[in-house]
Amino acid sequence: MKNKYDIIVIGSGPGGEGAALKAAKEGKNVAIIDDFSDVGGRCTHLSTIPSKALLHSVRQLSVTQKYRKDNFSVLLKSAESVIGEQVKMRTTFYRRNHVDVITGFARFISANTVEVSKEGALAEQYEADSFVIATGARPYHPENVDFNHPRILDSDTVLHLEKNPRSITIYGAGVIGCEYASIFRGLDVKVNLINNRHQLLSFLDDEIIDALSYHLREHGTLILHNETAEKIEADGNCVSLHLQSKKTIQSDYLLYVQGRTGNSEGIGLEELGIKFDKRGNIDINKNYQTAQPHIYAVGDVVGYPSLASAAYDQGRFAATHAIFKKCEHQLVEQIPTGIYTIPEISSVGFTEKELTQKQIPYEVGHSFFRHLARAQITGQTTGILKILFHRESMEILGIHCFGSQAAEIIHIGQAVMSQKGKGNSLLYFVNTTFNYPTMAEAYRVAALNGLNRFG
Repeated sequence: MKNKYDIIVIGSGPGGEGAALKAAKEGKNVAIIDDFSDVGGRCTHLSTIPSKALLHSVRQLSVTQKYRKDNFSVLLKSAESVIGEQVKMRTTFYRRNHVDVITGFARFISANTVEVSKEGALAEQYEADSFVIATGARPYHPENVDFNHPRILDSDTVLHLEKNPRSITIYGAGVIGCEYASIFRGLDVKVNLINNRHQLLSFLDDEIIDALSYHLREHGTLILHNETAEKIEADGNCVSLHLQSKKTIQSDYLLYVQGRTGNSEGIGLEELGIKFDKRGNIDINKNYQTAQPHIYAVGDVVGYPSLASAAYDQGRFAATHAIFKKCEHQLVEQIPTGIYTIPEISSVGFTEKELTQKQIPYEVGHSFFRHLARAQITGQTTGILKILFHRESMEILGIHCFGSQAAEIIHIGQAVMSQKGKGNSLLYFVNTTFNYPTMAEAYRVAALNGLNRFG
């Protein structure tokens, strides 16, 4: 194996994959390094794939009740085959594109050299003209929380639960916290969701936030807002979460999900003058370059938007710049959010609150899933599609969806919003013939509902 490459990518998650394959397709000699024995990174092995496969299994409860007596670990078995298929597919990608896959932990020992160490083997050194750091992120661990205790979990270790707890307290009501609240309530586990802000997922449209809060509470989740942890005590029987408000919440387990930390420490960046913040997010410019112009960083290790979909594009753009010294493409402004609660949430564009602050005249069109034939057929009648559009030009300004298949449905609206000029218009949905019955028909219903507000 050659020890000199044109480009070395560190991390085989979505960002690393995007960078490695782009560089390889441009004829470059490429290696990708990861300390996981199988490719795919944390996204495939510890976060996105296993948690979404688990959510899919739990979601069947609302249809068949098939899994209700199965425990958490049994449901996770459903993820194993998906992970295996993802690893197999990605390994084929690298082999087909002649990308060398190196297993081990990479650390910079100079600006153009990394040393890769692996247990039971001698460390090896590899040189490259350019590097792309795509090492991802891990759950945030404050020093005053004992994550070694078996009853205190993070979003990685929760996947090791052997059986369903009777109760669980989730401290942190961000995307991960809300998704796991849905999972555990679907398994008939008593859930306490503790939020240190005034509402859930405040970046969403208020109407969607209200729908999520109502749905979680309706299914038995206790939600406490504006609460901050003061002390956590755990023994062999339970965990006690002491809040600053003097409340004490006891449960079998505590799932601590207060954000993530970029995997930037210990890989030799400090010696190269490459800076990162207290959460491990590496400083980059608009071209994803660090303080060392030939060393790029992409994906969760640079922070926002911390989405697998965005990371893949960032990797492609960084590789393009490394090869051609320019890149005309950047992430699109309107990146859709996909939140895999039960039901799902997805949105793109402005919220009502943002439009009000910007003093943009807008109108709203709604489609309630309970009125759609396809939703009635499938029994997935909980949900809403909401279109925000300019009152004068009819330009679509935002789309928000709560309900079954929301993360799929949103892309129809995203495609229309991306059109320039008159192509982005509410009238597209009014004048387009949709298959019937489909969930996509919600766009026509919502558009007509919005137009009727003028009458």
